[in-house]
Amino acid sequence: MAIPAPAPHNAPIRVMVVEDSIMMRSAIRKILGDDPEIDLAATANNGQEALDKLANQNFDVVILDIEMPIMDGLTALPKIVKVSPGIQVIISSALTMKGAAISLEALSLGAADYITKPNAAMGADVFGQYLKAKIKSLGRAAIARKQQKKQFVGSPRLVSIQKSFQAQCLAIGSSTGGPQALPILLRALGPQTSYPIFITQHMPPAFTAILAEHLEQASGMPTREGKDGEEVAPGRIYVAPGNFHMLIEQKSGNRVIRLSQDAPENFCRPAVDPMLRSLANTYKGKVLTVILTGMGHDGTAGMKILSEQGGLAIAQDEQSSVVWGMPGALVQAGLASAILPLQNIAAQAQKYLPGGRP
Repeated sequence: MAIPAPAPHNAPIRVMVVEDSIMMRSAIRKILGDDPEIDLAATANNGQEALDKLANQNFDVVILDIEMPIMDGLTALPKIVKVSPGIQVIISSALTMKGAAISLEALSLGAADYITKPNAAMGADVFGQYLKAKIKSLGRAAIARKQQKKQFVGSPRLVSIQKSFQAQCLAIGSSTGGPQALPILLRALGPQTSYPIFITQHMPPAFTAILAEHLEQASGMPTREGKDGEEVAPGRIYVAPGNFHMLIEQKSGNRVIRLSQDAPENFCRPAVDPMLRSLANTYKGKVLTVILTGMGHDGTAGMKILSEQGGLAIAQDEQSSVVWGMPGALVQAGLASAILPLQNIAAQAQKYLPGGRP
């Protein structure tokens, strides 16, 4: 049977839930059932059943469990993205070190995003809010690409670059799609010993520790979660730990990491805005910021403060972003000095970093 044509751009987002737990399937059905923007079109008990349904049905988003009988999620994932190009897969996993490692592996195999199952730290209500937000953001992008009607307003371009600008550090903010984009950017930048790199990626605890390990392998640079009171050193990468804002403060002539559990900003902790505000205080305008793919607008408010002090920002372009929320907000606010595909960002950034190529 032929796969039906994609739905119109304004149609509900068609979702398939692949989950062997009856309780979890019922919970998701309850969460999504009253939202007119989402059509829970099918459920499957395992990866093989999901593939069978993909053979004759069209979906925009798949919510994929990992541990299932017959065919588990990691085995099914590459088959799903091969059978249905452009489909957006959200991995559903437990908030554990094992769950974090598996989720990051899934992202490297083609998943667009992940969500942690309800737990003591995140109840069913919060889980539902996050799940619907992810489905809508990824689903709309998937539908637009299938219809080939997306206008890439964030097409590559240089807006305004100060030729004499020289940064003392690099700040990176990312969310959805970030775990896939960060290794590419850092690998292209290459190892160096001249400046520190600060990264805030929207992620829960456990996940950020695993992410730091992956980024160290990609960059060839010492990479760890930031520790409270740790002195900042050049040639190191500091990743904001899950559930903490990472700030950089001045102390006795040195710059040090401060971790904060102040209220979430932009519904996130860690968030990019607090990091950028702190960098504005400690580095003034000597900060180059890169805002990568992600939902929402985190980073725009902080970059406004940095920009007023002479700091510059590069935004990932729309076409190479999984979700053009955070970089798009930066562009729309007129704060991006360059809008570039992911693969071109490093070369541009190196022009304004110590020891970089002119």
